[in-house]
Amino acid sequence: MLPSVFDVPASTPKRPRIAVLADSDTRWKWGALTAHRIAPGQSMETGPRESAQVGPALDGFLLRGRATPTPRQLEEVGVRADSLREVTAVEFLRTMAEESYDVLVLALVGGGVQAMLHGLGRVWENRTSRPVVVTGYVGVVYEKLADGLLLRHGADLVLANSRQDADRFRAVYEGVGADASSVTEVALPFLGGAPYEGEHDPSAKHGRRPYTVVFAAQPSVPESRKDRTYLLNRLVQHARRHPEREVLLKLRSRPGEHTTHIEELPYQKLVQRLDPPANFRLVYGNMGEVLDRTDLLVTVSSTAALESLHRRIPTVVLTDLGVREALGNHHFVGSGCLASWDQLDAGHRPAPDEEWVARQGVVADGSYESAFDAARERIAKLLDRPGGLPPLTPYYTPVTAPGYLPGILARHHLGPDGTPLPGAPAADREPGPVRQIVRRAARGAYRHGVQRVAPVIRRMGEL
Repeated sequence: MLPSVFDVPASTPKRPRIAVLADSDTRWKWGALTAHRIAPGQSMETGPRESAQVGPALDGFLLRGRATPTPRQLEEVGVRADSLREVTAVEFLRTMAEESYDVLVLALVGGGVQAMLHGLGRVWENRTSRPVVVTGYVGVVYEKLADGLLLRHGADLVLANSRQDADRFRAVYEGVGADASSVTEVALPFLGGAPYEGEHDPSAKHGRRPYTVVFAAQPSVPESRKDRTYLLNRLVQHARRHPEREVLLKLRSRPGEHTTHIEELPYQKLVQRLDPPANFRLVYGNMGEVLDRTDLLVTVSSTAALESLHRRIPTVVLTDLGVREALGNHHFVGSGCLASWDQLDAGHRPAPDEEWVARQGVVADGSYESAFDAARERIAKLLDRPGGLPPLTPYYTPVTAPGYLPGILARHHLGPDGTPLPGAPAADREPGPVRQIVRRAARGAYRHGVQRVAPVIRRMGEL
């Protein structure tokens, strides 16, 4: 039966246009998922995994640099965009001067956000309207709090992933006399998945998977060969002690790829020196899919711990190397999740502190569906503001930080006033075959230097 004319909507609502600028795979994941969560008129029911016809029109831009994600990394993230291309900072600013968007998400390191805020302020200075500019953090904020926050100041919304972060962010801004009204509490955009249903019986016959322990590795935590080898040895020992279990080492990137942080000593390289048992495996892929089969998540301080806690999966933050700011596991003080490998081998299972979990934006109580309401409402009000939005006003200016700001802008080929410096790479056209080969070779040489040459030089220096 054909639908009646009365069954057809009178008009199709206009899809909001959102641009996301990211500088690594993890920031692309955060930025793209955040874009779907905060899109005007969006709801959690029509989130990032729904049809593109329901969500916003999303254009992705990858800032060219050492951590520009590879096609495999982008595929692993699993977030689709209407368009996706690699750009220089200057090319991106030119695009923002020519195109019209409703929202712009800056998913960059702090210095990149600050440079773009000044560059955008310059290209938009003669426009009567501009997008709402949004930025924030990929995960747990456990270092450089003041530095990172002040570099992000000037965006219309600075997203805080938890109530605790929102309080800290406002305190920093107010403490230096900066406007704190941009701070908006949300949650991590990639939380979700089915709640944990309990352990599977390892003695059950086929059709039931074995009890699965997952260690979520981090590229730069810990840094030293000694510490990384220790953690790897303990994981392999756990696999040997429990042959009935499946023990997985979840890796962020394959050799030669870079993520948000530099990885000088990949676990893939270290494991070659060992002879792990058959129940030990290296795995890649989307973290959510790995958590679907996880019975125990172990990490030093990965944001994966928050994903796991959100799903009520037993979660352990290791204390073997100490509870230290340098490791980031100090953030989990009070969580109830701190434990050592010795305790785990003996059968200990931490119980998370519910009050601590609630303050971290994990919202395992079911309130996640409303976590982005405040951000969406704020964006809608800004878009409807009579006369358009005011100019961007970062805290750092040539007056407030004359010895700091110019260097940050120069790294992105911008002058102190936000205009491109002479000779800045503009990427006016698609690079030719020779230029592409040279660029790939340069990246390969950089990654080889980081993962091969630098550790050797460091060891020689310690002799």
